[in-house]
Amino acid sequence: MAEAHQAVAFQFTVTPEGIDLRLSHQALSEIYLSGVRSWKKRLTRLKNSVITGVYPASPSSWLFVVIAILATMYTRSDPSMGLIAKIQEHLPVSESMSTQCQAVVSAVLFSTMLWLLLIFTMRLCLKQLLSYHRWMFEQHAKMSTTTKIWVALVRIFSGRKPLLYSYQGSLPNLPVPTIKDTVKRYLESVRPLMDDTGYERMTKLAAEFESSVGNRLQWYLKLKSLWAANYVSDWWEEYVYLRGRGPIMVNSNYYGMDFLYVTPTPIQSARAGNSIHAFFLYRRKLNREEIKPSRIPGTVIPLCAAQCERIFNTTRTPGEETDTVQHWQDSDYIVVYHRGRYFRLKVYQAARLLSPREIEFQIQRILDDPSPPSKGEANLGALTAGDRIPWAKARTKYFSSGVNKRSLDCIEKAAFFVSLDDDEQGMMGDDPAASLDRYAKSLLHGKCYDRWFDKSFTVIYYKNGKNGINAEHSWADAPVLAHLWEYTLATDSFQLGYNAEGHCKGNVDSSLPRPQKLNWEIPPECEVQISQSLAVAQAIADDIDFHVFSFRDFGKGKVKKCRVSPDAFIQMALQMAYFRSRKTFCLTYEASMTRLFREGRTETVRSCSNESSAFVRALEGGEAADVCRRLFHSASEKHQLLYRCAMTGAGIDRHLFCLYVVSKYLGLESPFLKEVLSEPWRLSTSQTPIQQVELFDMVNYPEYISCGGGFGPVADDGYGVSYSIVGENMINFHISCKHSCPETDAHKFGAEIRKAMNDLIQLLSPNQHESSKPEPSSTEAKKDQ
Repeated sequence: MAEAHQAVAFQFTVTPEGIDLRLSHQALSEIYLSGVRSWKKRLTRLKNSVITGVYPASPSSWLFVVIAILATMYTRSDPSMGLIAKIQEHLPVSESMSTQCQAVVSAVLFSTMLWLLLIFTMRLCLKQLLSYHRWMFEQHAKMSTTTKIWVALVRIFSGRKPLLYSYQGSLPNLPVPTIKDTVKRYLESVRPLMDDTGYERMTKLAAEFESSVGNRLQWYLKLKSLWAANYVSDWWEEYVYLRGRGPIMVNSNYYGMDFLYVTPTPIQSARAGNSIHAFFLYRRKLNREEIKPSRIPGTVIPLCAAQCERIFNTTRTPGEETDTVQHWQDSDYIVVYHRGRYFRLKVYQAARLLSPREIEFQIQRILDDPSPPSKGEANLGALTAGDRIPWAKARTKYFSSGVNKRSLDCIEKAAFFVSLDDDEQGMMGDDPAASLDRYAKSLLHGKCYDRWFDKSFTVIYYKNGKNGINAEHSWADAPVLAHLWEYTLATDSFQLGYNAEGHCKGNVDSSLPRPQKLNWEIPPECEVQISQSLAVAQAIADDIDFHVFSFRDFGKGKVKKCRVSPDAFIQMALQMAYFRSRKTFCLTYEASMTRLFREGRTETVRSCSNESSAFVRALEGGEAADVCRRLFHSASEKHQLLYRCAMTGAGIDRHLFCLYVVSKYLGLESPFLKEVLSEPWRLSTSQTPIQQVELFDMVNYPEYISCGGGFGPVADDGYGVSYSIVGENMINFHISCKHSCPETDAHKFGAEIRKAMNDLIQLLSPNQHESSKPEPSSTEAKKDQ
């Protein structure tokens, strides 16, 4: 094959005249330039490690300290109080070093130690400052004097121009709540879900736990918190994600959507060319740590960036007992799936990132390739969609050697995975609502074999130019991938752009080697396992009911005028919608981050509270509007308090989860923990906020907005609800449930959410008679046809 010959740097033949040596200058040049690129990356990582290691000081501050100490010595004063002289006494004797030279060396050593001590002190001070969280509990726009001083000190100790990982060493560790506080908050959270008898029984179980094994389990957790950077995250990754033996498709993986109202180009290969190039631009910034550290919006408070390390070159490897997450330092190619075939596409040529036009050219070559898939190859990806144990056994038996291992290694070590889909998706046709539902299902599971669900993320490009992303969940949470996705969408449309014909801009080097088709030798027994995994995955996919809609009657702008948190408003609407559809309340999960702490991931906000249930019952019971408004504000404030507690390490569920893990390690049975961990989350919710608002112009280009993303239902008889607040006048909802449950219906629940949202705004602003919908003229005119 041509690709194989191009990979050979030299060939030689022994003849009667001697050895005929033929060198391939192109191959040797590629090897040289690849080495140069690799060393440049190593040097960049080394430089960044030094800068991050001395943060919040800078490397140049060392020279300032040295010069300052030397200057004081020449004025015949001793700032070291005799330490420089002590260091000089212990220097090795050398005839070539004069006394004055020894004094200078001693001063430099003292200056270096003083500099390191100052760095340690500054970092310790910054860590203590970042452990202060009272500011989060203060009333909006009413900052206390203490908090104002704290903000000023954080700015002073934060240094200048931090890199992505500069704050990592200064972030505080996640605190371990007391058993008493966690149990108290837990009992309060389940009170509206239980009758008096059930609540009394749970109270007794909790008291028994607290007075018996609870303190012993707590001791082990405190010990771990002193030793580990985060007492939750490693166990959360292992036991919640990696040890799950069921399919990760739908049950764990999630998705993100393209722009809602526009498609920048209808050419599939061109869209892939621009966005793939943008992905690698982001990776370059990531490797150089040029991405600004994420902060809580409107503050100087940094968030942990540890999850960013595994965005690219990462895969989840199946095992019989537990999976593992593997990450490689670098990868100069992607793997592309199209019509049952897998291709290796290099995105670097002579150490240069291919231009968008060149990537488009290579993608088009794959689209035009007429070769059929090899035997058993077409549905191979179904192995990653089915149960984990059969996939682990098949991987060991059929993919641990030979051509199959080489091809599988190629997929797993790729920067990310790309799927070229022959379908057309997006908001289109005579029924845009139904088309959005189909679009969501396609991104979540596709055909169950045309995504590689183990990769950190798979990018899907549709025939009509739409795209989307599917992400594996164990390595990071959605906000990390959403940051990458926002950058890619903005760079694709606003920076790279397309020419008049819809192609990527720039020229093409037609001498680029063709994408290399991966080869497989799939035995009949493996084909049987592929078919079985596909059947399992297809049954899951067919059972998923999805509904996606844009709520445009009003947005956060109108909610804020009512002096209410938009997130709390939506959560109250969800509580009302669920109560109206099921005539009861349920355990509700809202994801909150704990990235204020080192290696923090998520915590649960239990949105169904005594206050929220009291409000819903009052409204549904026909209580007076003033009473309902008072109860609503009480419920909203309670929700905000719960959210802030979760963010600041005072949540309930991660603490109880870790106590349960310790109990299993010790072989101790706790009826209380067993019951707590078995309770179903029938309403699982999550907000997907826009993090980089500056990348999008919501005023001049309101149509360039993503519809957000979603996930599958957590409980068989429950709902998964994801929502994104876009601009001032739009909220997008993604609702999932299962057809097999007769009590759930995504579309009916969506209608209940719409009604609840309008009922709430009418309750809170009864005297406002605004137009229910913003003027759609400019946006609607640009909808996909």
